[in-house]
Amino acid sequence: MSNTFLGMPSLPVFGSGNLNATEPFPKAARRELANTQLRANLGHATATIRDKRLKVVAELPDWEDMRDSGSAIKDATMANLPALLEQFEANFTVRGGVIHWARDAQEANEIVTALIQATGESEVVKVKSMATQEIGLNEYLQEQGIAAYETDLAELIVQLDHDKPSHILVPAIHKNRSQIREIFLREMVDVDPGLSDDPARLAEAARKHLRKKFLSAKVAVSGANFGLAETGTLTVVESEGNGRMCLTLPETLITVMGIEKLLPSFTDLEVFMQLLPRSSTGERMNPYTSLWTGVTPGDGPQNVHLVMLDNGRTAALADKMGRTALNCIRCSACMNVCPVYERTGGHAYGSTYPGPIGAILSPLMTGITSEENNSLPYASSLCGACYDACPVKINIPEVLVHLRGEDVDSTRGKVKVPTQMDLMMKGAQWAFSSGSHLNLLEKGLPLGKLVAGRNKVIKKLPGIAAGWTQSRDIPAPPSQSFRQWWAKEHKPGSAVGPGTTTEGEQA
Repeated sequence: MSNTFLGMPSLPVFGSGNLNATEPFPKAARRELANTQLRANLGHATATIRDKRLKVVAELPDWEDMRDSGSAIKDATMANLPALLEQFEANFTVRGGVIHWARDAQEANEIVTALIQATGESEVVKVKSMATQEIGLNEYLQEQGIAAYETDLAELIVQLDHDKPSHILVPAIHKNRSQIREIFLREMVDVDPGLSDDPARLAEAARKHLRKKFLSAKVAVSGANFGLAETGTLTVVESEGNGRMCLTLPETLITVMGIEKLLPSFTDLEVFMQLLPRSSTGERMNPYTSLWTGVTPGDGPQNVHLVMLDNGRTAALADKMGRTALNCIRCSACMNVCPVYERTGGHAYGSTYPGPIGAILSPLMTGITSEENNSLPYASSLCGACYDACPVKINIPEVLVHLRGEDVDSTRGKVKVPTQMDLMMKGAQWAFSSGSHLNLLEKGLPLGKLVAGRNKVIKKLPGIAAGWTQSRDIPAPPSQSFRQWWAKEHKPGSAVGPGTTTEGEQA
């Protein structure tokens, strides 16, 4: 067993790699919104997945109880994570596996590269993995002269197009089949020139392209959906069978798994094997579920390694309000119901983790002040659909509001000159601190009608308020306020309506 320190560090170690956005979400979203083809592709795909999920979830009378169980299991895991990590390491190593601990993306990339180089190989096949995308493994391996081939169909499409994934579950959700056909014809040297855009034909072309890689690869790299502390077992669920090929045929298997992916026992896995497929692909069960526990002599990879990745996860765990984001099982249900994601796509978020979960997970792992990630918590309407869809009941809207507060607090004391927002809040404080103050302001209501003009709407406001009128008009204010109307209608000595009292009387 290693001597790795598993307790909470005195200072958070924030994550690196592909977790940081390179531009504010509003700027990126505005650009993506102009892509009409993207919006059409996303609208069709997310609607299809939503409908499938609703049907299979409705089949289970105890679905809400199962969500409660999933949430409770993950909460207990996070509360006892150091001990579970030690238990998992002991059980994994005693069965022939080797564990490596990585504090950040750089360490993880270096470890994986050294393991591959030790085999003498220069090519690897990969199972779809969010963790390896997070650390930028493919790009790092390429710099070291090692070619990494994605074998998941959607990941292959994205890789061939020199693009980035835009969805946790369906990385190529932003592309339609005509676009995929063009990619295959352009990038696959062995593809049939007469390839059609029929999905079956496209899948067949991908299989032929990958078959020789499966049969010749000596090294495979994977992620893991779950790790079971009770036995040291790793789990990968997938729909195409490519994962099974990668996990069984090569001689060396290297897995990269975030430390939060643990479950205490096999009994706990039973709950998630029902929650995950229904929430992600709208299926009753995963077509392929692979489990392996260390090394089995004569069966499967004989050189088995696991890189346990922190990369900001302990920083997220240190946030009492935000740590529930680590409960995420990467089902993508929140993305498929999010009105913001459906219109902007995943690239607008900048990070490997898009959508509602990415809007909280990325800032938690990098720190709210990291580059442009402080804009991500605002990438939400707070409608709550993500919370309703989450199979482990992560209260994403609540965490979003919490992170918005953290963002505001992080700027306090740093800005010497008051901002427009500071001045507006000071003005509001003065106005609502006294009835006479408010009455004085209300006398200026007629000026608002002049600003509105003949159309009786205000189309543009100055300064920070311009953000409100970018997408909506404001109706002209009334000629008088309710307080002014009341004062005119209820002058001392005038008649009052039934149930009211005259001035000076007690109700």
